[in-house]
Amino acid sequence: MRPYDLRGVGFAVLILGLWFGGLALLLPLDLASLSAWQWPVSVAGLLVMTHLYTGLFITAHDAMHGTLAPGRPALNNLLGRLCTLLFAFNRWARLMPKHHQHHRHVATEADPDFHPTQHHGFWRWYLKFAAEYVTWSQLLAMAVTFNVLYRLFFSVENVILFWMLPSVLATFQLFYFGTYLPHRDVPELPANAHHSRSQPRNHVWAFVSCYFFGYHYEHHDSPATPWWLLWRVKDASVS
Repeated sequence: MRPYDLRGVGFAVLILGLWFGGLALLLPLDLASLSAWQWPVSVAGLLVMTHLYTGLFITAHDAMHGTLAPGRPALNNLLGRLCTLLFAFNRWARLMPKHHQHHRHVATEADPDFHPTQHHGFWRWYLKFAAEYVTWSQLLAMAVTFNVLYRLFFSVENVILFWMLPSVLATFQLFYFGTYLPHRDVPELPANAHHSRSQPRNHVWAFVSCYFFGYHYEHHDSPATPWWLLWRVKDASVS
């Protein structure tokens, strides 16, 4: 890879632009005036914004590995901080060391994403995972922003549907495809060096489900590969 690859920055700008554009289009929308189209538009908008929220985090994740803007750490970290902030007021300074701790100590007690016995199973593990990362200051910032948005600018239904709920659903998307499926115990499968598993090779589904993050063994085996090139690592691993 070249010392400075504009493609990662381009994808980041695209995701950010679509996220801001989606909110600008959907938050002021008068759903009641759409008549029969109200529910299809609502569901489509919710799903699109959820996927874009996931994209914000995946972009920030690449920045944590320095692959968003290789050779330009200031730009890399600026975009990473922005994306973590927009994703429900997460803090870059809190997420980055925890993520690298996960890579160094994957599936051990020192791994912040690990599920000890008492948290085994999807819901217990998810709640433990959320408690590890969600802070009271983050919840307060979300509550203040929510009240400002609907009291001064938009309907409460639109703020819930297109700003708040997608951020919550994106955490499930990220957890399910990026933590639960790759790192859960599957006794009938052999262990590997990274204690990580990958979803079957299907590049369309891999992108739609979680920006290729389901190719998780490949990510742990090649953390310097940005999300948009993980499909190539997957191809190489099955060829």
